[in-house]
Amino acid sequence: MVQHKFTMGLTWSDGRNGTGNITASNLQTQISIPREMNGPGIGTNPDEMLLGAAATCYLITLAALLERSEIDVLELSMQAEGFVSVENGVFTYEKIVHKPKIIVQELSEHLERRIDRLAQKAEQTCMISKALKGNVVIVCEAQILETSI
Repeated sequence: MVQHKFTMGLTWSDGRNGTGNITASNLQTQISIPREMNGPGIGTNPDEMLLGAAATCYLITLAALLERSEIDVLELSMQAEGFVSVENGVFTYEKIVHKPKIIVQELSEHLERRIDRLAQKAEQTCMISKALKGNVVIVCEAQILETSI
């Protein structure tokens, strides 16, 4: 078994509405509670970071699946949305929606179905999606298009 270790250093000051800093090998930023949750909204926050982890893992997994399937993708981009609810003062990360946009040269119905299957498979096989399974609903709404050039 091969095990990879990731580390992050964190600092925090001034209680709930304070600010902090995180430092990892390729990430350095301020952190705080978001304005939406009555925080100062400085830097990023755990909600954005969880969404970012899920979205980047998904997108990288999708790119790898498309490449392995020898599908020539002209453009691959994505929007992601995270939904957090609050009930009786308890915050719950409920849902993540991945909205990949995949553009290919020529799109047949068969190719569109193949790409959509791969888009769904990427969500099921992504390491972060698997870690969140059973706690956060993750949905994929792929937009598959043919180039207009």
